[in-house]
Amino acid sequence: MGSITLEQIEHLHRRFKQISGDQPTIRKESFDRIPDLEFNPLRSKIVRAFFDKRNLRQAPDGLADEINFEDFLTIMSYFRPIEMNMDEEQLDHFRKEKLKFLFHMYDSDNDGKITLQEYRKVVEELLSRNPHLEKESARSIADGAMMEAASICVGQMEPDQVYEGITFEDFLKVWQGIDIDTKMHVRFLNMEPIAHCH
Repeated sequence: MGSITLEQIEHLHRRFKQISGDQPTIRKESFDRIPDLEFNPLRSKIVRAFFDKRNLRQAPDGLADEINFEDFLTIMSYFRPIEMNMDEEQLDHFRKEKLKFLFHMYDSDNDGKITLQEYRKVVEELLSRNPHLEKESARSIADGAMMEAASICVGQMEPDQVYEGITFEDFLKVWQGIDIDTKMHVRFLNMEPIAHCH
């Protein structure tokens, strides 16, 4: 699935060493050294994603206590830009891998579904820094988005029908036509903010 240059690996290795404090592994608290993440409302979900064994391709569930450089490269591979020489099949696989990573961030209980409660929590976290929005408003936004997902994935629902949650297949439908490559990038990989910290 595409190649990564030696220069990119060296850059990522320098970044890994900065985050780890020159240690052979990164632990969750190592991410406290990243200023760009400090005020991100999804900080805990982003950090958790680095240790999610599903994303590390190690197990169907669970969290790792620490990650080594090879694990770090595995996680960073989800953020690589599209390569111009990819054919349709490679592009489809690449897109699904990125979306699976994103899906895992929302599906915090590893049950293969994003439930209304999980989605409400994400929306509340996203909107938590907005002093003008109350928790009920965030809840209404989440509920509306979940109803929209249900209408896309299930179509017309019966009044007594309950939408259990967004499966990965549903998630792919919801994201169809949205350019995931421009939406999913890692700004905190830029090394300058750490270099300029006092």
